[in-house]
Amino acid sequence: MEQALFERVYESVVRREPTYDGVYYTAVLTTHIVCRPSCRARTPKPGNVVFYESLEQAVAAGFRPCKRCRPEEGGVLRPDAVLAAEADQLMEAQFGQKVTLEMLAGWLRVSPFHLQRTYKRVTGRSPAGRLDQLRIEKACALLTDTELAVAEVGQAVSFRGPSHFTAWFTRKTGLPPTEYRAQFKGGIHHE
Repeated sequence: MEQALFERVYESVVRREPTYDGVYYTAVLTTHIVCRPSCRARTPKPGNVVFYESLEQAVAAGFRPCKRCRPEEGGVLRPDAVLAAEADQLMEAQFGQKVTLEMLAGWLRVSPFHLQRTYKRVTGRSPAGRLDQLRIEKACALLTDTELAVAEVGQAVSFRGPSHFTAWFTRKTGLPPTEYRAQFKGGIHHE
C-alpha cells in the first residue's frame, strides 16, 4: 500500500470513521487482532498496523477477528448497518402487532436511544417511519388484492378500531380506504 493511501486509511482509524469499513481491515501486529477501521478499541500506533483488503487475507496471515467490532459479522456492512438490518427484519415480521421502540430495542438488546439514533443515521428515517411504511404497503395490498372488510385490513396491520385505521390511512395516502379500494382495485387505477 502506498504511503499516502496508508495515511488516509490510518487517519480514518484514528477518527473511527466508517469510510473504509469493508474496503480495508486494520491488522494490529502487537495483538494479532484484525478490526474494522471504525473500531472503538484503542488506536494502535501506525508502525503496528497493516491494512488488508479482505478479512480472509488478514485471518490467513494469522490475525483473529476483533471481539468488539466483529468484522466477520454482516459482511462489508459496519455494525450500525447490521443493527438496522436486524431491526428491519423484526419490523417486517411483527408489523401486524403492536411494536414500540422499547420493544424493538429489547429484542435487539440495545437501548431505545441507541436504536433510534443508529437506525436514523443508517437509513435516514426512524424505526416508526419504517413501520408506518410497512403497514401502509400491506394495507394498500390488502385493499386492492382481497375482499377483506376495512376493519379486517386495519386489524391485519395492527389497528384495533376501524375509525383509527381509516384516519391513519387517509392521512398517509390522501384517500379513505374505501375510496382507495375503488380507485386501485386489481392494481388498475380507475379515473
